[in-house]
Amino acid sequence: MVSARQVNPWYRENRRDLPWRRPGFPAWGTLVSEFMLQQTQVSRVLPRLEEWLRRWPTPADLAATPPGEAVRAWDRLGYPRRALALHSAAVAIAEQHDGKVPADVDALLALPGIGQYTARAIAVFAYGLRHPVVDTNVRRVIARAVEGQGLAGPAATARDLAAMDALLPAENDEAAVFNAGMMELGAIVCTARNPKCDACPLADVCRWRALGYPAYAGPRAPRQQRYVGSDREARGRILAVLRGSEVPVSEEALVEAVTEPDRRSRILEGLLKDGLAALTDDGYALP
Repeated sequence: MVSARQVNPWYRENRRDLPWRRPGFPAWGTLVSEFMLQQTQVSRVLPRLEEWLRRWPTPADLAATPPGEAVRAWDRLGYPRRALALHSAAVAIAEQHDGKVPADVDALLALPGIGQYTARAIAVFAYGLRHPVVDTNVRRVIARAVEGQGLAGPAATARDLAAMDALLPAENDEAAVFNAGMMELGAIVCTARNPKCDACPLADVCRWRALGYPAYAGPRAPRQQRYVGSDREARGRILAVLRGSEVPVSEEALVEAVTEPDRRSRILEGLLKDGLAALTDDGYALP
């Protein structure tokens, strides 16, 4: 059976040295890192996280800054609405929680931009509380080691949380380590492609391995839209121009970024609607 007895010693010996795992890393830093890590590789997050926390070491520091500066500092991390949500979360923390990131899951869920995964990740990794934390890596490890399936299939929050909760040790500290260990196992050993089964601490209890690695035949999550040539890529080009300018930019100045007039107008309208751009008398600018 999968348990902390196998995962936790392996994690303590093999974990990557990441800022949010170091003693004394602030809860605010954990919150910022979780926002940044959504659908973004660790290697891309690390330099941006360091710069962000140096500039805004507390929620109040970010809350006192215009939201457009958060979008500018987000740079090329992708999905820039996360920057606006993070700024809104900082404002809420400053105004409603005396500038301190709350530890309670329900209070965290009430903050802008924070969902089930992020709320539990902050409660566990910043405050050491016992909650199941389930990301794509954890779901894959459970699917293979516990359920004998090659992939996890589409997410189902209640089911996934219950599956992880059933494996958590009772002690807060060990539960936090187990959460991190399962994530790390999925990230560097039990990977989606070419899993390193010979190096896995769960090899002896893995049901998928015992069954002979059967191919996954269940439902699959829908594929993400191709980025190259998409409106999302074009949005990024326009935002790059706005980030690089300290003054409003006319639509004519955006022609090089997006040449098709209809597409450019559609994207600008979307940026205004999402709050990622503002229209002034002189042109378009960050909010």
